[in-house]
Amino acid sequence: MKKQYLSYQDTIDFLTEAMEKYPHLIRLQNIGQTHEDRPIMMVTLSQDVAYADLKPALLYTGTIHAREWIGIELAVNFIQYILDNYPSNPDVVEALTRNTLYMVPCLNPDGFEYSRQHFSFWRKNRRDNKDGTFGVDLNRNFGVNFKRSFDTQSNIYSGPEAFSEPETQAIKTFVEEHKNISIALDYHSQGNVFFPAHKFNHEAEIEGTDLNILCANMAHKIHKVTNRQYGIHRGKPPANLIHGSGREYYYDRGILSSVVEVGSRNIPDYLVNMTQSVNENIPALLYALNSAIDYSELAPSRPENFTIKQVDDTQVELVWNSGEDDSNCYYQIYRSDTPKYHCTPETLIANTSENSFTDSQLQSGHRYFYNLRKVNRVTRIKSPFAPELKIKTNLAKDEFSYTLFPAAEQIGYVGELTKEFNADHFGYNSLFIGVNKTKGICYGVIAFDIDRLPEDAIIKDACFSLYPMNRVGAKIENYGEWSVSILDPEEITNIRSFDQIHQAVPQQTLGDAICSDQITQGIWKSWCFSAIEKQLLQQQLNQGRLLLKIQGPTSLPIGNDSQIMQFDIGYGRFGGGIHYRPSLEVIYTKKTSKVAISASDCHTFTLQEPPQKNVIQCGFDSDENTVFGQVMFSLDCLNQEKEIVITQAYFEIEHEQSREIAQPMRFTVDIAEIDNLDFDSVKNREKIEYLGYEASSIGLSKSPRKSFMFDSSARQHLEDVISSGQPLNLIIRATSASRHKNAMVTWFNCDSEKCPQLVIEYIERRKQPVAAPTDLNATLVDGATKLTWKKPDDPDFVGVYVVRNCFHPPRTPLDGVKLYAGKDEYTFDRFGNANIPKFYSVFSYDNVPNYSDPVTLQFSSDSISPVIFDELEPQDEAEQLYRNGD
Repeated sequence: MKKQYLSYQDTIDFLTEAMEKYPHLIRLQNIGQTHEDRPIMMVTLSQDVAYADLKPALLYTGTIHAREWIGIELAVNFIQYILDNYPSNPDVVEALTRNTLYMVPCLNPDGFEYSRQHFSFWRKNRRDNKDGTFGVDLNRNFGVNFKRSFDTQSNIYSGPEAFSEPETQAIKTFVEEHKNISIALDYHSQGNVFFPAHKFNHEAEIEGTDLNILCANMAHKIHKVTNRQYGIHRGKPPANLIHGSGREYYYDRGILSSVVEVGSRNIPDYLVNMTQSVNENIPALLYALNSAIDYSELAPSRPENFTIKQVDDTQVELVWNSGEDDSNCYYQIYRSDTPKYHCTPETLIANTSENSFTDSQLQSGHRYFYNLRKVNRVTRIKSPFAPELKIKTNLAKDEFSYTLFPAAEQIGYVGELTKEFNADHFGYNSLFIGVNKTKGICYGVIAFDIDRLPEDAIIKDACFSLYPMNRVGAKIENYGEWSVSILDPEEITNIRSFDQIHQAVPQQTLGDAICSDQITQGIWKSWCFSAIEKQLLQQQLNQGRLLLKIQGPTSLPIGNDSQIMQFDIGYGRFGGGIHYRPSLEVIYTKKTSKVAISASDCHTFTLQEPPQKNVIQCGFDSDENTVFGQVMFSLDCLNQEKEIVITQAYFEIEHEQSREIAQPMRFTVDIAEIDNLDFDSVKNREKIEYLGYEASSIGLSKSPRKSFMFDSSARQHLEDVISSGQPLNLIIRATSASRHKNAMVTWFNCDSEKCPQLVIEYIERRKQPVAAPTDLNATLVDGATKLTWKKPDDPDFVGVYVVRNCFHPPRTPLDGVKLYAGKDEYTFDRFGNANIPKFYSVFSYDNVPNYSDPVTLQFSSDSISPVIFDELEPQDEAEQLYRNGD
């Protein structure tokens, strides 16, 4: 229904009328002429627009590709929104008071009008190439990473040289003359994804966190309107994704820049899809406009050296350096449990003026992502973000973890119409899941060898993670869903057989399915196992294999050719390596051993009499003095040479008789250190820990045998006592709110069949890490950084974990980019840029795993090394068409 869309002249007329009506808010100017002599119109919006160029600014460009009409439609509707809500909406007032909006609704007027009137799928401008062809792809014509092409008929023909076109020349001149631009957004269709700019270094850049959070916060605004979730994807090494784009040109000039791909079609149903896309993006665009000042010269300085001081199983201590402007600022700290997440009041965990913060009550063995920025107390202007900090809390004392990756031959997809080629789809680049005309129905298949887990493992948590890489093939709005299910591996004899996978009946579906408008390209998707799913995984430990089936929609509506999603597998030339490999992360404990130890000695201590051996009494004597009972346990039966973790412990003792207990009494048990077996030593003992709750005399009359439980602190002390080879002393004492005389309770002693017992349940588990690696060195070999080290000589050594970080020395294995994990004494950083200084840390780990302290070096090559970019290799016809702009 094209008639609802605006023409280019309609847009100019609207802007002209708006400027006449709101001259203090809007300025309209012509920044250049196209090949067909149409004006390239720039509209400026700001309160007191005469001073607009003095304020931080957001640059909006739309419809640089002729057929992507969302750019011009959103621009006009956003301007109308501003006019309708000024000055009644305080967010709009603040945005225009502090910032300026520069907006080119249509950067390709000639191509847009040709698309609107003649050929809707036209992409380029209307340059006459003098060979019978027309048009240059303007988003391949900018000067950064420009690549000259010669196929003038191609939809991605880049032109004879960079900035050869009047449209790109016009925006280049404008940007160079306006140093106040701090954010640039280029609106395209399709994909429902943000593509933040990058510098082709394939390294974490200092602005990377700013870009991700800007996009994540905009995505959050979109989600609040329509519940649609936009992805965030900057590309991945080693593929060079695009040449000569506008976003990279802006970013090269120090401007935070992103492409915003809207919707799932270039020219969708106006009344439903286009209107929805416009409405959901207006709040996001207003947020971006309001943020321009936070990335300008007026903003506080970025916090520096944001890092980890200490981490354990329930808390982490974060630290950072002071800045020169700190006296006027405070810090905001945000936390999430997923990457590329929004930093909004919902995720704000602290405001502080200190240079450290301890976050507590965390879950053991879980990942957390922290973000930090400053805020000026007076102006409320925020600083750019420190680079995002990733941590993983330590495991609880009784926990182990294992991350499983599928082997290359165990991961792939099977297609209905590609049966003779399905075997070739395994271990090769990507999973295609859903349905299209070329492949038919496609399922992803992933097998994990879970026999790597110990036989006595008890699953506590499990999480499957998968990386959505490209959703451009999912072309239908709000249609279909993608799910992960567990199959019975014994029913599948050939995982490469479409028929077997298609007909397999799932044992269980993991979590919630993902609807088409919730697929987030570029953001890891995780499915955490429920209690039922963990129980099923536990059962499959005996089979030694977990088999997962990933499926999407299996049919297409009339007139549609594709609803297919592409997921990365980490294998193949363009698989991205271990960074993008699907994984199954399991946290488990082990079946416990149990030992019941009988008391080896016992005494009763009173003020007037010497200790009574082999008697256990407690209460009050004739002078109302306290009488103490003592029980000792020898722990020699536990092997001190092996490290154990006590999961449960309790002291059991049985009441034999009571005397003269007229008023209620209660009885406590504590762990004590006693220098001598006499009354004074017992009375003045050092109390280490109390066990459980007290027992009451009334309770004893109902149930004579009582159990006193060891809490976590008491269990820790018990482990220390076992390690020391010393006996354990327990003191039983009576308490009462009333005075008592000759009130006494007698317990069964060591010689009785009902002798007191200490019951301990435990697992064997190493508590301290093995030694750190030594002799870490780095050299440059054929343009790649080679790291070497010496591993420790320890029978419990399992491997080393190598991490890279461009901003600070990695303090934990998650504090950066993982390069390697294994037993070798060398690895290569093949994805980094050796010309950029960085830190490398290497950790040793055991089978828990406990990680050693890092051995760290800073590396910078002495010579400039060429960075070689591989061109992204399309994997099917649909992707080839997309890459070619077709």
